[in-house]
Amino acid sequence: MAMENYKQFLFFLATSLSVGFVAVVFVLRWVLYFRGGLAWDGDQAEFNWHPVLTVTGFIFIQGIAIVVYRLPWTWKCSKLMMKFIHAGLNTLAFIIAIISLVAVFDFHNTKNIPNMYSLHSWVGLAAVILYALQLLLGLCIYLVPITPVSIRAAFMPIHVFSGLFIFASVIAAALMGITEKLIFSLNNPKYSSSPPEAIFVNVLGLLLLLYGALILWIATRSPWKRPSEQSAPARLTNGGGCKSDREGLTMSDSVAEVRNEPDPSSEARRRNPNQDEAGQRSTM
Repeated sequence: MAMENYKQFLFFLATSLSVGFVAVVFVLRWVLYFRGGLAWDGDQAEFNWHPVLTVTGFIFIQGIAIVVYRLPWTWKCSKLMMKFIHAGLNTLAFIIAIISLVAVFDFHNTKNIPNMYSLHSWVGLAAVILYALQLLLGLCIYLVPITPVSIRAAFMPIHVFSGLFIFASVIAAALMGITEKLIFSLNNPKYSSSPPEAIFVNVLGLLLLLYGALILWIATRSPWKRPSEQSAPARLTNGGGCKSDREGLTMSDSVAEVRNEPDPSSEARRRNPNQDEAGQRSTM
């Protein structure tokens, strides 16, 4: 099945991935050039892992996980395979986010800096907790075969909305965090004087905001949604999880198909009522 506005989709996809990649490069440049590099020693270099891992995993990789269902060249593959890819990317993003939290808490504890006092820390930790719940519920509901189809269908709007909400919350927390870091770190000259580091990191913030907007745009355009498997054309099996329509039917599709399938005996009786009447007399 051809995607509507395919070239437009490719433009937004390529632009979002490019902007996200540039944001990762920017955050690496920030910590390596302005902030003293990366290390795991309880000092500033250990803290620097926090923005690097947050931008790389919790923002860039999570954004890819959100739009992976919309890649049209994956529509020939089974929904189950795409579920595993989606879950795998989100799990990777969650692991990276946890490591970023360990880095910042370890730095704070080593330097005797209070934890969890700023709005950035509140929003950030809330996003991580919600992300963990989202991941756990998603795995239990959509990858456990015994979960009823009715529960999956009922939970889907919540799953989609909460995923987009968490993604936006992470970007908001990142913007608050980099601003907070500049205010605390820049003394001579101050942040208000717009030194080169401040301008550089402000551009990083704009890149994160633009990346988030592009991902949300792609994820909310209905013409770019993956088509339901029963409406998709026949697909070639290539051994990598890509299946035909018959093989890719979901449980609900199969049940509906069975319910709507005519009974062969009933069809025969409608076509030849005299034969059916004779058959009834022969059994009396």
